[in-house]
Amino acid sequence: MNRLSVILPRLLYVCIVSISLNSLCIAQEYVVEKGKRAAYAKVIDDPNLPRVLIIGDSISIGYTPALRKILKGKANVHRIPTNGGPTSRGLSQIDKWLGAGDYDLIHFNWGLHDLAYINQKGKKVSPEQGQHQVPIKQYEENLKKLVARLKQTKAKLIWRNTTPVPAGCRIRIKSDELAYNEIAARIMQENNIPIDDHHCYVMQHMKEVQIPANVHFTPHGSQKLAELAAAAILKELKQ
Repeated sequence: MNRLSVILPRLLYVCIVSISLNSLCIAQEYVVEKGKRAAYAKVIDDPNLPRVLIIGDSISIGYTPALRKILKGKANVHRIPTNGGPTSRGLSQIDKWLGAGDYDLIHFNWGLHDLAYINQKGKKVSPEQGQHQVPIKQYEENLKKLVARLKQTKAKLIWRNTTPVPAGCRIRIKSDELAYNEIAARIMQENNIPIDDHHCYVMQHMKEVQIPANVHFTPHGSQKLAELAAAAILKELKQ
């Protein structure tokens, strides 16, 4: 038996072990820090998968963990580390949120906070005591600026329209989202951005998925919204 016949199998074994260990090191993972919500988990990317960023308020916070489970092994799902709030907050924070991240796709929404009512001190109040946090004309201007900034990333973009405001909400008026969604739809059409239509789905299944007199969703509802978002994201990533 010559020397090569002994050395080569050993080298092959070392290479296989090394590749296996490296694969373990880059495996996709979501690490939830103590005291923090699952939606804000630290993302350890699998470099072989596309990078997705979720921008939105508490509705998307609610469905982000389920979305990550659905897209496990298909995409690295990041989200901004806070509530996206109204478009005014988006404008002030968007550069920070985007950072140096090289995202393949951004799934985004603003709306429910814009149409919430506040008083002159900025405190959220009942509609008869205040005005929209971001009036609809200003919402339109803000959203145009945000879309322009997001397009600079060169990522694929998906707009998730604003989910319904049901009757009985303390700081919002039922169906106010319709006018805001109409404005947003026009902006997205002008920019060739597809719309992930959660509003239509919720209107058809409201009693099954949404908390009564509340803009938020049951765990079942968040799961359903995650499924919608996942389908929209996968469709765009495949194109």
